[in-house]
Order: sequence, then structure tokens, then C-alpha cells
Amino acid sequence: MARTLSSAFLEAISAEETGKVVVFLVTITHEDLGTPLRFSSDPTQRLLDGDSQELDPVQYGTISRGQTYIFIPMRPVLSDDSEDTPPTARLVIDNVDREMVALLRSTSEQADVKIELVFADSPDTVEVTIPAMNLFNAEYDALEITLLLGIDSMASEPFPAGTFGPGAFPGLHS
Repeated sequence: MARTLSSAFLEAISAEETGKVVVFLVTITHEDLGTPLRFSSDPTQRLLDGDSQELDPVQYGTISRGQTYIFIPMRPVLSDDSEDTPPTARLVIDNVDREMVALLRSTSEQADVKIELVFADSPDTVEVTIPAMNLFNAEYDALEITLLLGIDSMASEPFPAGTFGPGAFPGLHS
């Protein structure tokens, strides 16, 4: 799948050394969640509450397009852009919050996970968007949580989807 990348992004990821920090913004949505969970791979800034007071305990994260993404140590592992395989990804998150494991255990329905890439110095400009993937599986231990993400493959759907035969359309055949 071809992607259009900005020249600044191409320059930053191709450079041997750069001052640009690429930040992964992860949004997890599910019908059981009141609001989506938003996580950042970078402690871009200290977060404040609605009254511009420091949060207790202190939290860091990224504010992008008016949304707050909480910093949580993570390692995204993206698939290649091969046309032969459906897109997959793994998201390895440090198991720093017991609520995450409780949330994973509480539902059997798939969540949607969207990943966006921004620069830390310009978080409102999304450089790359990876469309919402389904959370197929979650594995965890005392140290980390691994989310296995993918997109349902349309390749397994029959083509053509239906045929005009006597079994499906008896009135059309004599």
C-alpha cells in the first residue's frame, strides 16, 4: 500500500542523525469505553488539569489536535506494506497499570486501535495515519502487554460473492 509522506518526515526518518522525535499516538475505541483511550509513546510535555494545575500524580503526554494522549512506554512493531499479506501490527506496552489488564479481561468484543505518527515539536500535524485495526488478541505478563492488531482480510471472501443459479434464484431458471 503506497503512502504519501511529507518531505520533512522522509528527511527525518532517512537522516543518520536528527533532532526530530517521531511520536506514536494510539487511540483505542470500544463500545464499552465511555471515551477512547489515548496513549503517546513520548513524554512530550507535563500535563495539566482543566484549571491549568499540575496533575497529582504528575503525568506526561502529548496534546494533539486538542486531545490528550497519556505517555506510556510502548514499542510499536508495524508490518511491512506487502500487497500479499493483510496489515498486522504488534503493540508492546509496559505493564505499568493494573487497570489495563483488568480492562483486557473484561470484554470479549474486539476494540479498534488507530495509530498516528507525529513529530514531538508539531503534534497537531499528523504525518502518517494507520487506519483503525482490530485488536485480535492480547497477551500479558508482569512486565508487558502485547496487543496483536490486524485488519480482517477480504481475500478470504468468495468472489464472485453470489451466482445466479437455481439454488439461490429458483424463479429465474426453468
